[in-house]
Amino acid sequence: MRSQSTFAEEHPWTSPWWKVEGENTWTFVYIVTVHVLAVIGIVLFPIPGWSVFLWSLLFAGMGAFGTTIAYHRALAHRAVKLHPIVEQLFILAAVFNGSGSPHTWIANHRNHHAAAETIDDVSSPRHGGFWWAHLRWLYQWKPSPMEKWCPDMIRPRYTIWAKLQPPLILISIFFGYFFFGWAGLFWMGSIRLVYCLHMQAFVNSLLHLKPGLPEGVDSSQNIWWLGPLQLTAWGENWHGNHHAAPASARFSRHWWQVDLGWYVIRGLRAAGLATNVRVQS
Repeated sequence: MRSQSTFAEEHPWTSPWWKVEGENTWTFVYIVTVHVLAVIGIVLFPIPGWSVFLWSLLFAGMGAFGTTIAYHRALAHRAVKLHPIVEQLFILAAVFNGSGSPHTWIANHRNHHAAAETIDDVSSPRHGGFWWAHLRWLYQWKPSPMEKWCPDMIRPRYTIWAKLQPPLILISIFFGYFFFGWAGLFWMGSIRLVYCLHMQAFVNSLLHLKPGLPEGVDSSQNIWWLGPLQLTAWGENWHGNHHAAPASARFSRHWWQVDLGWYVIRGLRAAGLATNVRVQS
């Protein structure tokens, strides 16, 4: 019989929520730090003013585009090939938005799709519950090895972002102060980052909470009202569509399903900045 410690190591959602997997210490520190700063910011500046608010939305939107277009559709699923400069700009926006380095994001995401809804799924709420899928896996799951899940990402133009990430995150947290003072620091920094973290996390948790299904059966679902809350990541909310056709650059299936990431890809294709666009129904 396996010991309790061995079981917890293999299935980390059985560990206490505060136990950090060693390689993810800085991820846990980041999550705690931005949440603490966000609470302080909301208490001190509950109404930041229109300029601060709109600039915060702008940077959040830029980062969301970086995650949904570059990380998710272009790099993780190779559903579109972006011009190298456009790709790097999107990666910069995603890292600045707290989405992590590209090779780490892609390795975990491909791992998730390969083992979706099983006990080996990186972030399934079926076994670990809502909070495991929402946040805990980020600091309690051992990082998926690049050599297995994304050998195509082991290139300097992708791996360099792991070294650039710490200074970029520090800048992302504090840069608003130099434009709008303390209100800018909190709203353009930690409040923006916390908001974007949870909107992205809902893809793993809320959008995989279809009840009453056996293990291995796809639980991904579309939730229309989540789209507007995700800002320019609007389209990620059609997650059931995505799991049905993961190699498609278009997540929407009907004209009324708003998919801002797809609209941008179409614009980039028209401008010659995106090629090899794959669409599946």
